[in-house]
Amino acid sequence: MSLNSRAIAALGAVVVVGAATVGTSVAIAAGQTEHISHQATLTVGNSSVVAQPLCWNGGSPLTEDQQQQCQEDASKALKAGTLPSSDVAGSDRVGVGVSPNVADTGWWAFTNGGSANQGGRYSLFSASKGQTWSGAQAAGKVLNSSGKTVVTVVEGDPNQEAPIAVWYFQLNSKDNS
Repeated sequence: MSLNSRAIAALGAVVVVGAATVGTSVAIAAGQTEHISHQATLTVGNSSVVAQPLCWNGGSPLTEDQQQQCQEDASKALKAGTLPSSDVAGSDRVGVGVSPNVADTGWWAFTNGGSANQGGRYSLFSASKGQTWSGAQAAGKVLNSSGKTVVTVVEGDPNQEAPIAVWYFQLNSKDNS
């Protein structure tokens, strides 16, 4: 059986679109024509939320003062309800993706949910380089009991102490409504 060039092109398009979905195609899907180099995507079930970092120092590590300001800004945004957010049920699956250049630097992601023996934190993705997707975790494991769980994504070289960029997302539990 031989494939004609039209079938091969169509198959190639499916592979390219499928492979790019996790990384950079989010900008295209959002109607943006330019590549956005520093973004993170929170995926809950079949929906996604894309955000620019709340804290970023143009690609240089954040100073201690900038890290402190970042935490204060995140707390204010959480209280004001302005963090990028998504509704989640305990039966959903939650994952995080980052731009390829963020993955090249290194990144990790966690929530302020999880059991007490995990220190009240749940790791969505351990510090690593190269991968753009955390994989999908059961939401019931990552949520805290308050009904509002914060997902933190950090770009940084795992061998360095200071982060380069930080994103915050909020998961709103539909099970606690």
